Amino acid sequence: MMISQDFDSIDVVDELIRKIRIKESQLKLAQKSNLLYTSEVLKNQILELQHQLSESQDPELHALMSLLDD
Repeated sequence: MMISQDFDSIDVVDELIRKIRIKESQLKLAQKSNLLYTSEVLKNQILELQHQLSESQDPELHALMSLLDD
């Protein structure tokens, strides 16, 4: 049973990371196009997703993600 919970949490983390990457791409486009309001909204959405990500991770996954950020 524990294994399926691990896979579920990995799926959640993968989905959050995917959403963050999409928002980051959208943010770059918005910044290049000088869409200030859109940029602010996207920044806030990214922060919220990052917060959800940090809440959903166990310490091992968090350590792994910090390696990917470097």
